[in-house]
Amino acid sequence: MCFESDNLRGDAVKKLNLGCGNRIRKGWVNVDIAPLLGVDVLHDLNQVPFPFETASCDEIICEDVLEHVNYIAALRECHRLLVDGGTLHIEVPHFTSSNNFVDPTHLRQFSVKTFNFFCKGTAETDSRGYYFDFAFSHIRRREIQFHKAGIFAFNWPISVVVNASYRFQTLYEATGLSRLFPAETLYVDLVK
Repeated sequence: MCFESDNLRGDAVKKLNLGCGNRIRKGWVNVDIAPLLGVDVLHDLNQVPFPFETASCDEIICEDVLEHVNYIAALRECHRLLVDGGTLHIEVPHFTSSNNFVDPTHLRQFSVKTFNFFCKGTAETDSRGYYFDFAFSHIRRREIQFHKAGIFAFNWPISVVVNASYRFQTLYEATGLSRLFPAETLYVDLVK
């Protein structure tokens, strides 16, 4: 049963699972557009503002969500909802993933550099900081995930090398390596 978003006030929301689908998390407020079993709040993430109070969340998860929505508006809302020091956990398809083009609801693809535009002190915000009226303090984690099962077992050493540093991640994306060894998923943790 879904509860009214008006009942969510103050410290009632600590952990928010946005666009949860069937991935219901116990102890989290699970939000989705579809009235699925376990969804706590029905909300279209393309509609802002989200129905939660400012600075009411310690953690927010957007797992396989941002590629389906206006992600700049969604990031702005997540920034508003997080307390200082709160973390936004993001999982999106990497731009080389074949799944980008399989799912007709995917609107965007993402690179390791994409989220730099939303963080203080990056080359992207230093040169184009006027684009957005909000900024996270830093990126805590950035990882490119590869298929590693079956015929893709050879991706394991590629994953280790690519994720050794941000410099290697950007080199991977800028060269033919990203076409020879396409990635699957990008994980990013943004800290407010």
